[in-house]
Amino acid sequence: MQHAESSAVLVAGWHRMSYVFADQSYMSQVLQNHILKVHSIARNAITKGKYLVFGGGSTQLLSAAVFALSLNSSSLARVVAASPYYPVYKTQTDFFETAHFEFQGDALLMKRTSNSTGNAIEFVTSPNNPDGLLRKAVLQGSSVNAIYDHAYYWPHFTAIPAPADEDVMIFTISKLTGHAGSRFGWALVKDEDVYLNMLKYMQLAELGVSRDTQLRALQLLKVVLEGDGREIFHFAYEKMRDLWEKISQIVSLSNRYTIQDIPPQYCNFFEKVRGPSPAYVWLKCEREEDTNCNAVLRGANIIGHLGSLFNASDRYVRLSLLKRDDDFNLLLYRLKELVSKEGGAETL
Repeated sequence: MQHAESSAVLVAGWHRMSYVFADQSYMSQVLQNHILKVHSIARNAITKGKYLVFGGGSTQLLSAAVFALSLNSSSLARVVAASPYYPVYKTQTDFFETAHFEFQGDALLMKRTSNSTGNAIEFVTSPNNPDGLLRKAVLQGSSVNAIYDHAYYWPHFTAIPAPADEDVMIFTISKLTGHAGSRFGWALVKDEDVYLNMLKYMQLAELGVSRDTQLRALQLLKVVLEGDGREIFHFAYEKMRDLWEKISQIVSLSNRYTIQDIPPQYCNFFEKVRGPSPAYVWLKCEREEDTNCNAVLRGANIIGHLGSLFNASDRYVRLSLLKRDDDFNLLLYRLKELVSKEGGAETL
């Protein structure tokens, strides 16, 4: 809102009508350069020696990566993720039913029960959705490939201990600037064959990402990079930290509810130890009788996502902090009311 004019886009009706840019590419080279510059400022990813692939948000790129990695194997690829995990990993993999891959559940369970991980593709969300914790791949071995979903690996959602340098890394503008509806994401890919297969997927599925979307993303990143390019990260970190601290203070007064513990950690961007500022609250109902925590919260007019959606116990609920101020203040008010019923009204 503070940069409304400079971030606006106006396109003449006759402009950008072709599938491709002047160099016959489906991807804007100028936009690629701006993405690389944003990463260099955020200090969250090593881009040297990586290929860039554009997609319709991170969701499409996750599917493209599974497709590309499964083509490298002679047998069925087993797709897994460590619980709790983002539910789209399962629903999307199941939807694109193919002879090349299938979703086989929890990576932790596979590691405990299988003598061999075989041909596996592991989704690694870091920081994780729903609990905001930094993660590494659970499975190891020459026949295991990892897709690192780094949607939230930005300084406003997590400490950046070091720039990520994995073989397949996926980012999205929806969590960088908040423009989820623009549907734009990108992958950084180390292996050329995987890169070419992801490009093949994108060209067959969409003939590339909309040029209008790319123009919108470019204009937004130009504003992000104004000055020293650090303003948006400082602004958003302070905002998210404030939301987290307010929620944490309320829940700390409760004997019935707890939230995830995210320890302070050194951040490569801020160059100091910093506290948590996650996108979500992973709330747990501690009472034995509260087997469905989502139902308990709905009784207080609080809407969350059930734990079982993330392959976890229904004692857990994910609450989003990605809200406008009015919505967040209402959430805070209703949480206060809920905790006060435990007998802590005087303290509150």
